[in-house]
Amino acid sequence: MSERVTAVRRALAEAPARLVVECLADVLAKEYAITGADLLLVDYRLSALLPLLGGPAVTHPGDPAWRAFDHQNEVVAGHVGYLPVTVRGERLGVLRISPFPEAGTEPSPEAGTEPFPEAGIERAELLEIGTLLAHELQAAGAGTDRYTVAARSQRLTLAAELQWELLPGRSRVGPGFSLAGQLEPAYAVRGDSFDWAEQKDRVFVTVLNGMGDGMTASLLTSLATQALRNARRAGLPLADQASLADQALFAQHRGNSHVAALMLELDVTTGEVLAIDAGSPRLLVLRDGEVHDQELDAEFPFGMFETSDYSTQSFRMQPGDRLFIVSDGVFAAPGAAGQYGEAALRRFIRRTGPLAPLQAVRSLLGDLRAFVSSDLEDDAVAVCLDWNPSSA
Repeated sequence: MSERVTAVRRALAEAPARLVVECLADVLAKEYAITGADLLLVDYRLSALLPLLGGPAVTHPGDPAWRAFDHQNEVVAGHVGYLPVTVRGERLGVLRISPFPEAGTEPSPEAGTEPFPEAGIERAELLEIGTLLAHELQAAGAGTDRYTVAARSQRLTLAAELQWELLPGRSRVGPGFSLAGQLEPAYAVRGDSFDWAEQKDRVFVTVLNGMGDGMTASLLTSLATQALRNARRAGLPLADQASLADQALFAQHRGNSHVAALMLELDVTTGEVLAIDAGSPRLLVLRDGEVHDQELDAEFPFGMFETSDYSTQSFRMQPGDRLFIVSDGVFAAPGAAGQYGEAALRRFIRRTGPLAPLQAVRSLLGDLRAFVSSDLEDDAVAVCLDWNPSSA
């Protein structure tokens, strides 16, 4: 690590939680002669990049800031550079800096050009600094609301506040897998949610839908999520995790309310998936450019009966497979021409093949909003999971 990057790391670590970006701007000016720096935070709907220090939102998909966000690499426009701010696959936004170091000349063996010109070194260091900023923002978020508030283009409902606080993030990349999820309507979501976690060579993914509206649905989903986490963290197998959540909900609501869920446990070394379908959303597989239903035996949603036994099912993914989990709020969304429907859903999932999981769910729900021509009336959740054992 260079002395300049070390100086930046130290400045970020010592910065007050609410002043991380201002302290970064100061050290970039000192170490790199960068006079302008701002953080563009991606909003809850994944449709705007919002400058922390003021200025208009960036909403045009072809803007350099969005290209940096989508492709996860530096983008330069004139003297302005845009760098992804991402930690372990969680995309927080984009760092905008100016002036950006000029590109170095290509190495020339004949001329004896140095293979790493100074400008090239600076650009590589600045990419690394974008990652350092992402780590620091995650740590600082526990001590200030500033970045959470700055990522909102409008006020959240109370139910939506609860749902977003439940989430483990919106995207994740690890050895052998990558995944992402998104909720709609982002600022007024009620009972739909998702959860995930890594443990050794396994990835747990759950998609949930609490019955009812508003806070009723949100509180149901919250109880189910925390019950599942409690069981998972105790080391219980998947079927016992489902049973504990079922008992917790029945104990509170005596069968009057329930939560539908799909629970998956992926072994990233073999591609084997253990599953429990408790009245779940749809599970679709994109394989070799074709979309297939992954059939599962349906069981009762959590909380319907005093005792319900859950059985673990299994199937195997193939390298390069993509799983899409969508709630009925996606394929049943009403528009002027009828429902969004199965055919449109499958057609769109086929088109997501070249996209990273976060781009895939963002594009799908953006297409759904365009079809509806407004915010969705019903909750919708989309989760995308890729298995790539070659990256492990």
